[in-house]
Amino acid sequence: MPGAMDPAEASLDRRWRQGIFPVAQFQAYTSHYGMRRLNGGQAQVHHGLDIAAPLGSEVRSWWSGRVLEVIQDGICGNGLVIGSGAYEHIYCHLGGTVHNGKLRSGGISLQKGHPVRFGQAIGHIGMTGRTTGPHLHWGLRYGGRWLDPARILRAMAASRAGT
Repeated sequence: MPGAMDPAEASLDRRWRQGIFPVAQFQAYTSHYGMRRLNGGQAQVHHGLDIAAPLGSEVRSWWSGRVLEVIQDGICGNGLVIGSGAYEHIYCHLGGTVHNGKLRSGGISLQKGHPVRFGQAIGHIGMTGRTTGPHLHWGLRYGGRWLDPARILRAMAASRAGT
């Protein structure tokens, strides 16, 4: 896929392989990274992996970092961008509310600049923004270039399996 970076190219720093799966109650992958058509319309690039989970289930930070941005728009809905060195991980369609730049989701409250630990609960599965069902849209960038999150997950699994 043009523009997608191979995880092996992403960094000599391999700490990301110790990351955590961002959804506590996984159900299915509903839309993969790459070209797709929405409702029979024009093809467009989907810069992320959609992970279905029960409404209200916990979303966790893939890796430690700091909140770079709190999002509230018609596409991502309520979301967060977390920075971890040259990596940015994007979480969209979170439940809860955004008010004055602060995301509140089921007792969790985060805003720009807040530190986030690896595996920390950062929100809950919602249906905000453009979505047809409860899921997390999880995107990853390294140095401003998009990565295919599924490739990262496979590399994490292979690393843990010792391959």
